[in-house]
Amino acid sequence: MKKVIVLVVLMIFNFGYSQKKFSYANVANFQTTINSEYADAKTSPLMEEDLKTFKSLDFYPINGKYFVVAKFEKAKNEKAFEMKTTGTRTPKYIKYGTLSFTLEGKALKLNVYRSIDLSKQEQYKDHLFLPFSDLTCGKESYIGGRYIDLKIPKGNTIAIDFNQAYNPYCAYNHKYSCPLVPLENDLNVEIKAGVKTFH
Repeated sequence: MKKVIVLVVLMIFNFGYSQKKFSYANVANFQTTINSEYADAKTSPLMEEDLKTFKSLDFYPINGKYFVVAKFEKAKNEKAFEMKTTGTRTPKYIKYGTLSFTLEGKALKLNVYRSIDLSKQEQYKDHLFLPFSDLTCGKESYIGGRYIDLKIPKGNTIAIDFNQAYNPYCAYNHKYSCPLVPLENDLNVEIKAGVKTFH
């Protein structure tokens, strides 16, 4: 039986949550943390043969251009839905809002989601899930898109640091079940930031 894990539970990185300005140190901490988790057999999603030779994930160069402050518009009257995954698991999410920002001279929008199950847990009650794909997918980055962890904002803006974008666990091991990036979160730009494709 395939092992199924709710990915966002395992991939929370708190240091970017309340950022207002780009921080190279925060991204460096993100990279150190994820490399440490992947190198540890207790927390790594890597297959056994890959774990034996693992040194580091491949990252795009850290670039402040990919840190944006987006306008946050909270969704109204949304209902929970079953998010499709790469497996049979169908976790329930709700569209929490829309993020609007400009990158590479283009006005872009992404929907951000909240896990129904995680929202019931004290440590994750403010967690938001941002899945996205872009023009690097299937080339330099994972074909299935990437994820970013965010926190419910107190105001009408939210910082997105694409330098902290990471791959779904199924990018490393087929036994995991990964939420699929919704079609509306496919960006028509290259996001050359964050974790690259594995191998």
